[in-house]
Formats: sequence, C-alpha cells, structure tokens
Amino acid sequence: MLRHNAALSEPDMSLVFPHTFVPWFRAVAPYIHAYRGKTFVVGLAGEAIAAGKLNAFAQDLSILHAMGIKLVLVHGFRPQVNEQLAAKGHASRYARGIRITDTVALDAAQEAAGQLRFEIEAAFSQGLPNTPMANSTLRVISGNFLTARPVGIVEGVDFMHSGQVRRVDAASIRRTIDGDALVLLSPFGFSPTGEAFNLTMEEVATATAVALQADKLIFLTEVPGIHEQRDDPDSPIDTELALADAKRLLSALPPAAKPTDTAFYLQHCVRACEEGVERSHILPFAVDGSVLLEVFTHDGIGTMIVDEKLESLREATSDDVASILQIIEPFERDGTLVRRERTEIERDVANYTVIEHDGIIFGCAALYPYPEARTGEMAALTVSPHVQGQGDGERILKRIEQRARAAGMDSIFVLTTRTMHWFIKRGFAQVDPEWLPEARKRKYNWDRRSQVLVKKLT
Repeated sequence: MLRHNAALSEPDMSLVFPHTFVPWFRAVAPYIHAYRGKTFVVGLAGEAIAAGKLNAFAQDLSILHAMGIKLVLVHGFRPQVNEQLAAKGHASRYARGIRITDTVALDAAQEAAGQLRFEIEAAFSQGLPNTPMANSTLRVISGNFLTARPVGIVEGVDFMHSGQVRRVDAASIRRTIDGDALVLLSPFGFSPTGEAFNLTMEEVATATAVALQADKLIFLTEVPGIHEQRDDPDSPIDTELALADAKRLLSALPPAAKPTDTAFYLQHCVRACEEGVERSHILPFAVDGSVLLEVFTHDGIGTMIVDEKLESLREATSDDVASILQIIEPFERDGTLVRRERTEIERDVANYTVIEHDGIIFGCAALYPYPEARTGEMAALTVSPHVQGQGDGERILKRIEQRARAAGMDSIFVLTTRTMHWFIKRGFAQVDPEWLPEARKRKYNWDRRSQVLVKKLT
C-alpha cells in the first residue's frame, strides 16, 4: 500500500481478511516468478469490445505488464465491421469462416480498425486513481509489422481484399516489447506493393505467436473453452487438452463456419502448439478477470492446449529445496508434519519425489530406505492446500511405491497423527510401533504418539 500518496485512498482494512488474502497472494507468487520476462500474445475478439469489456481487460493486461510479462495484443473487429456495413446498407458475406472483403467491406474494416485502435490506446492511457491502472506507464506501440498476401479464389469463391499473413516482423516486435512497450496489432496487412488486406485476428495472433516463439497464445473469446462432453454445452470445461487429443478432436469436427464453432479457435491453438508455442488458451471474455484467473491459478478458467501434459512426477533436485520447504512449512507449523531443517532436506533431497504443474511444485514426499528390513519410510507427503482434492497425493504415493519396488523393498510405512484414514483407504494397515526397523525405532518420538501404518508391496 502506498501510504503517502494522497491520490490513492486507503482501503477499509476491516474488509481485508488476512486468513484469505495472505494465502492467496502466496499461492500467486510462484506464477509471478515463473512468468517474469515471458512473452504472451493475446487475441481479443471484437465481440469483447462490443460487450463493454475493454476497460477491465486493459487493466488486467496492465497488471501482467507490471509483473514483467512482455505483451503483444491483437484486436478483432468482426461486429464493428458488420455494424459499419449495416450503416452503409451493405450485407456482410462470409465463406469458410472468412469475410469476403469487397471494396465497401475494406473501407468499413479500415474505419472500424482506426476507431478501435483509438479506443484501445485510450483504455491503456487511463491511469485512474483507485484502479489497477494507477501509476501505470504502459506505452502502446502500433506499426506495419505484418506483410500480407491475398487469399485469392478458393473453390470458386473470390475473397477479393481478404488476405493471409505472409510474414511477421518478429525482430521489430521483439525490440519493441523488450523496450517495455505493448505492441498493438490490427488485423490488417500490406503487400510489398502497398495493397491493403483484411486479415483475421485469429490468424494474426497465431502467426505472431509462432514468429516470436511466444510462451503463451491467449484468445479472449465469446466461447468459454472446450467442453469435456464435446456435444454438451452444459458440461464442465476441459481445462487442459494435450495436443494429440486436440488434433484428434479437430479432425473429427466439421470445418468451422463461424467463431462460436468449437473448431474455430481450436484450429489456431493446434497450429500454434505444433509450430513451437508452448501453450495456447481459449478463454471466455464473459468471465471478469478471465486472463488473470487463467494465468495465476492452478486450473485456470478456460481450455489450455499443450504439446504434452504439464503435470509431471519426478525425483527432486537441489534446485527444488526451497519449493519443498515452502510446501511443507505450513504443515510443520500446525503439527501435521515433524519439522525438518533446510540442511536435512538438502542432504536428503535425492529421496524426495515432487509433482509439478506448469513448472510450479505443488506436492512432495520422501522415501527413506531401511534395506536391512526390506522396507522404507514415506515421509513428508504433502500437497499444497490450493490444489488438494485433485488426486495429486495419490499420484505421489504411487510413485513412491514404484521407487520402493525398484529398490527391492517389500513394504513402505508412514508415521502419522492426523491422516490415518487417508492411508487406510489406500491399503495401509496399522501396526504397533514395535514393528518399526530398529534404526527407525530408536528415533521414534513416544511423546508424539504417531500411528504407524504399513503397506505391503508384494
């Protein structure tokens, strides 16, 4: 809080609840570290602007910029062009999901693009007190970064002044965003002879993300994402879709004829991932703050397409010690886990298995072998409270069991004071502490009275 800035009013602290705000902010911090210096290309559908979402969206992008993310924004203008054409008494025509741009439509597109560029630059220039734009110095730079070519005549349809991206001036865009500015692209391109072509926002955003090898391509659209039950719009959103699954789904869908078709945005996300963009996202603009929810929460709000599953189990390295400490510290503090010093974890880090999602570690466990008894202790099994209930604990347990079997162990055991029933449901049985291997029995804390549970692996 800026306590000495008269332009900013201080919040009513009675409305701020540390028990909710502080854990939330700590949960967000790993993403802030992970995304600093990364490049995001964001495609904003013209429908979002028509729905009055521009100012809130500009504030959210300003927050991303303030956190060190490099941004390219590509705006759409379908409804705005349609409105211009309607005012001229001219019909909008489409084929294969692409506008047929005659001379009248080209004029309407140029007028709409000029007006939207003005509105977008104004939205990023607000700097209003008591908003996320306060003290913002985000510069917006536009330019002729795109070279285009005509779509031409396809299956007997002449698309006239509709074009496709021929080349993106990635070097110039990179210099601009490295200079701490946001690059704003309209869906227009010019041929080497100066002829103007109407492009689609989706293709411009995809081509730009590929040219920059961006870390994320994000579409803020009128569709909420890909539904788990593809033919049921009321089913939950599939928050993560592997590229192979996305390609299979796309091949089974009819060609997109309009933006609300599932294949419309999915085809661009698939192309981006195939050509080197790490992740592509389809988000609903109807949800306030959807970009922030997608970027800074574990499961996000829309659908993310990735080349492979982001969640992975692996053995820990010395680079993971700080993350392991951060995960287990709250459970040590409330007595669920026995306290471990940093030096102990650094010494034993090879015993640890971690589970990570999108580069962020959310869970861990250690396996301490007792080879003379052909058993091992699973210790410090922990999953971050923010992602509990999603099966991560069980996945870690299975990985520990695999490690134990590979080491020739016949069983694993745990000591617990609070989670006995969780382990019993997963095949553990309670035994007397006298069962423990002699080396472990000597370290058993009789005052803590931990329950000993064993699972046979054979």
